[in-house]
Amino acid sequence: MRILERSGTFQLGDLSVRRLGYGAMHLSGPGVFGPPKDRGAALALLRQAVASGVNHIDTSDYYGPHITNQLIREALHPYPDDLVIATKIGARRGNDGSVFAASSPEELIQAVYDNLRNLDVDVLDVVNLRNMFDDTHRGGEFIEVGLTVLADFQRRGLVRHIGLSNVTPVQIAAGRRICGIVCVQNHYNLEQRIDDGLIDSLANDQIAYVPFCPLGGLEPLKSSTLSRVARFLNATTAQIALAWLLRRAPNTLLIPGTSSISHLRENIAAAELVLPDAAVEALNASASVGLSSSENE
Repeated sequence: MRILERSGTFQLGDLSVRRLGYGAMHLSGPGVFGPPKDRGAALALLRQAVASGVNHIDTSDYYGPHITNQLIREALHPYPDDLVIATKIGARRGNDGSVFAASSPEELIQAVYDNLRNLDVDVLDVVNLRNMFDDTHRGGEFIEVGLTVLADFQRRGLVRHIGLSNVTPVQIAAGRRICGIVCVQNHYNLEQRIDDGLIDSLANDQIAYVPFCPLGGLEPLKSSTLSRVARFLNATTAQIALAWLLRRAPNTLLIPGTSSISHLRENIAAAELVLPDAAVEALNASASVGLSSSENE
């Protein structure tokens, strides 16, 4: 816990969380579908995360589906007083593991009740509305419909705070006209930095930014500068990438996922790394070069 305290905390509404949390997506089976290969190991990992000081877990009832939330309940219920569980709605799984948008009011309402039941809570700490649409216009309609549903749950005391995921600045602005937004989850890492301006804007408004795929997702981050800094600091490239995100802005909350206790410990240790200014400048410059190259292709 001492290590995580060094990275500081940030507020999700009135809830204070340590800036390095845990993403539970990988607790279920391959492709985030079906049960884990080793249920006991999944339960042990969750308990180890909390014992290590993690007090922010990101999940969803469409992971599995249902399995990840059931594992969280089995491992951690009754939950520690300071544990914040953030979930997300807006998608459903097909029988073959495929993922579909679940955007109707009826589907969103059912998703909230599914999360309440499978996590065994009376109130959901944070619910993120996930935009599954590539088309901006349809996504905008979904934001309005979805946040209207969630705002009603909030008024009824079943949802404490509301966030958005996979959204544009325009959609965020539209959402904030409907209800308060405490966090935004978007794709961001050392190489994927389209949201640079958004992060700073949200920081000014004390809204958390939660990057998904912080280590690159299906294609791990690859950079000679990243490797060089890792060697210099005797750390892994993943640890440097996470440390850079913590340094990037005070409102970044990290939720790296893993099914391995050893990787969990490596991720947590990233909160202890202090990046020299020269290393940060080199990493920033390498990312800028990468962005410029992508724009020219």
